[in-house]
Amino acid sequence: MDSKKLAHLREDYSKKELDISDVSKNPIKQFQVWMKEALKSEVPEPNAMTLSTVNPEGLPTGRIVLLKDLDKDGFTFYTNYESNKGKDMAKNKNVALTFVWLELERQVRIEGIVKKVSRKTSKKYFQSRPKKSQMGAWVSSQSEVIKNRKVLENNMEDLEKKYKDAEVLPCPPHWGGYLVQPVVIEFWQGRRSRLHDRIRYKLTKKGKWKMERLAP
Repeated sequence: MDSKKLAHLREDYSKKELDISDVSKNPIKQFQVWMKEALKSEVPEPNAMTLSTVNPEGLPTGRIVLLKDLDKDGFTFYTNYESNKGKDMAKNKNVALTFVWLELERQVRIEGIVKKVSRKTSKKYFQSRPKKSQMGAWVSSQSEVIKNRKVLENNMEDLEKKYKDAEVLPCPPHWGGYLVQPVVIEFWQGRRSRLHDRIRYKLTKKGKWKMERLAP
């Protein structure tokens, strides 16, 4: 890898701009506007987001998960409770989410508090997924060390036999949804000469959103 080439990789963003006077006073509503634009622009997997957690040793970890619901309360995704991220969130409820839509030269950063959604909600979503996806949640002991891929394939074969006549599987007790309730949401719009637009919303103690422009 030629490090000189990496050092000179850059884009001069110029597609859009972002001003406090143009955005909603509610960051959830503003996010919905941007998500609709990402969907309209056919951005690949616009609901992909980096989930950052902190483990008991204080070490941060990031990984990509998919946003599956959004309402006034926050952002919902689903995963294995016993995965590394699940264990992190059981100990530390403070998490961060990051969306990036390069085609629109945009990024959204979210800081918030995470909690599990109800089992009823988790079950409803789980059983709406394709059968193979339902089976995958049972087959994989996420984040655990396994000998080889054959372990997964054998588990899948066994489960296919067990549920060959069923289209819906029971929701695993170790699998479900998490809701991230935001306390900070920042919208970033790329601009020329690295003078990017940044609008941050912070939740006050009175439950109101305070809007601020940040220097790039």
